[in-house]
Amino acid sequence: MLETFERAALEAGKAIMQVYREGCPSARKADNSPVTIADERAERIIIAQLEAAFPNTPIIAEESVAAGNVPVIGASFFLVDPLDGTREFIDKRPEFTVNIAYISDGRPLAGIVYAPALGVAFAGENDKAEKLLVDDHFQVTQRTAIQVRPQPADRTALASRSHNSPQTDVFLAANAISQCTNIGSSLKFCMLAEGLADVYPRFTRTMEWDTAAGDAVLRAAGGSTVTLDGLPLTYGKTSQAHDSDFANPNFISWGSARSVLERA
Repeated sequence: MLETFERAALEAGKAIMQVYREGCPSARKADNSPVTIADERAERIIIAQLEAAFPNTPIIAEESVAAGNVPVIGASFFLVDPLDGTREFIDKRPEFTVNIAYISDGRPLAGIVYAPALGVAFAGENDKAEKLLVDDHFQVTQRTAIQVRPQPADRTALASRSHNSPQTDVFLAANAISQCTNIGSSLKFCMLAEGLADVYPRFTRTMEWDTAAGDAVLRAAGGSTVTLDGLPLTYGKTSQAHDSDFANPNFISWGSARSVLERA
């Protein structure tokens, strides 16, 4: 499965980088979030690859959902965000990513996060996570196993560049965290997985396709993502009384599996 994810992500990244270099106008979706032709081209590429390899597995993809195309899901399905960090993309910051994840029984079991402008990807499946270096020809040149680091006494936190909140500051103060780095897109999960940081608190709205691939990589590297009651974040959330389908609650991602038992 990860081989298919990798091929699809690299091809999508190539299409995204063509638009990135040439420039393009952006539009606004119904939720006022930005979208570009790069999002749409990348999503078509990914869906075509997944449908060819796994024709019986539903695909929940961000732009398709925005257009009203939402398949019925069962226990297993794919979550796709073809271009996470569209604001970064528009502002010419290189932190945007391609995200593909496989969900089974509410858990992200496999995923890839590819940052084409940075030439790096992260993949995870079955308690094994890797960092991939990708050259200018969109070929993988190096693979390195990664894992989370033990929680140090002096933790380093990550926060959203575009969607930070006052609650984040409260969390950092309550947990005596003095160092915090702001970064866009799902790369925050990957920095935890790589052992470069320790915690990522998120107190503003996200959708499942925003988090699933990065969460899969983080869990494969030994980390965890939990809701504010300390339970693992789940996927496939539909018919929610308090929010739309596939919307996430607030969560904390930790660079250590033992933090599942901690409370925010």
